[in-house]
Amino acid sequence: MKAFIIIGALNAFLAVALGAFGAHGLANKLEPKYLDIWKTGVTYQMFHALGILVVGLLLSRGTGSTLFSWSGWLMLAGIIFFSGSLYILSLTKIGPLGAITPIGGVCFLVAWVLIVVGAVKYF
Repeated sequence: MKAFIIIGALNAFLAVALGAFGAHGLANKLEPKYLDIWKTGVTYQMFHALGILVVGLLLSRGTGSTLFSWSGWLMLAGIIFFSGSLYILSLTKIGPLGAITPIGGVCFLVAWVLIVVGAVKYF
């Protein structure tokens, strides 16, 4: 599906941009602990941007599985909740925001399980 390829590529672009911003713009402004949290957000965003691209490619094969579509949307939600909460936590140092992060982690886990189930079912 074209939308997932675009969403994946945009998130990969953002991960590179946010990684560069963290390395160059935040390096002397954040404590190492918060810079590491920022880097974790960037890393997970990039991995799941690539996952969304994979979903787009799987859907372009004509399987049309709703399992793959759900996986792509859950990866996007995971990026928003997981990486987004880590970015905000790094910049604001508001600890309770960390409670949002596991929601994104669960989205990531379910997304990958759906790809496994879809692969078993359709290939």
